[in-house]
Amino acid sequence: MTITGLSLSGGRALGAPIDLNGTGRYVHWGVIQLSVANLVVIGLMVVVFVAALLLPFPRGRR
Repeated sequence: MTITGLSLSGGRALGAPIDLNGTGRYVHWGVIQLSVANLVVIGLMVVVFVAALLLPFPRGRR
């Protein structure tokens, strides 16, 4: 199968940048258990939310 000239069967053209075949890494806080990947996504969402609160809205010309 080929998409826009890239072969999907022979090579790492569309492969993941990290090895996804290993076991996941988890962070434990008492009864809370989160994977590191989910923790990174949550952190990025918090950063975007805080940036949306702090950055000024664009003002129209009046």
